Amino acid sequence: MEFYLAKTLTDTSFENALDKVTSALKDQGFGVITEIDVKDTLKKKIDVDFRKYKILGACNPALAHQALESNDKIGIMLPCNVVVQETPEGKIEVSTVNPMEAMKPVATPELEKFADEVTQHLQSVLDVL
Repeated sequence: MEFYLAKTLTDTSFENALDKVTSALKDQGFGVITEIDVKDTLKKKIDVDFRKYKILGACNPALAHQALESNDKIGIMLPCNVVVQETPEGKIEVSTVNPMEAMKPVATPELEKFADEVTQHLQSVLDVL
């Protein structure tokens, strides 16, 4: 199993994909609490041209609270990163961490249940795009 979940979108712009992803995350109870514009950051910091690539830090407060109650160190795994990028081929790809794989090193029955639930929510986000 891969450490990520991904979907390639057709017939949409990068900006439209960002809007769709943000809306789909909201529908699943997630808010975007951070947004990193990798293209802009690389240009400003090291004067490198890079394709459109944004990392969204998505958080579902209820699920985050559940995980933190189970293991107070789990915060190092939060938030869930969602990437919207224009691939080198010019397509738009949305990918997200696969919580089931990411949580394997710290797996307990409680955290496995949590990871499964988060995975289902994130897969639902990809499914509606």
